[in-house]
Amino acid sequence: MNGTSEFDSLCEIIRILRSENGCPWDKAQTHSSMEQCLIDESAELIAAIRIYEKSGSYENMCEELGDVLFQVIMHAQIAQEEGLFTIEDVIKEISQKMIRRHPHVFAGEDQSKSWNEIKQMEQKERPILSASKEEKRALAEEISQAVADQI
Repeated sequence: MNGTSEFDSLCEIIRILRSENGCPWDKAQTHSSMEQCLIDESAELIAAIRIYEKSGSYENMCEELGDVLFQVIMHAQIAQEEGLFTIEDVIKEISQKMIRRHPHVFAGEDQSKSWNEIKQMEQKERPILSASKEEKRALAEEISQAVADQI
């Protein structure tokens, strides 16, 4: 792992964990089996943010951001193994989205379109990703409960 970035090193660690001689637990994970882990780690991050806002203590936030990053890379690794996409695709997608949603910054346009208008246009193009209000509410409640359990 010499000469690589910390990010690349983490991606390689996760690849090794899921390799033939890797960790049995990591190798057994699927997108579905990791849902609760993502909810729990997200809740722990939210709790750490609240601690930071109250006390200025940032150590927990740094650790929990790492745990959420692990989740993202793990899901991307599983997707790569399934032939779906790579972590590079994830990074490219979010980079393009941020540029698209901020034309006033990256394209020199007036800020005539709000972020919400741009997001709504994107959702019309990809309606399958638009969860119903009930689905979003149920997930939000699950995350809120997980946050409450952390505090």
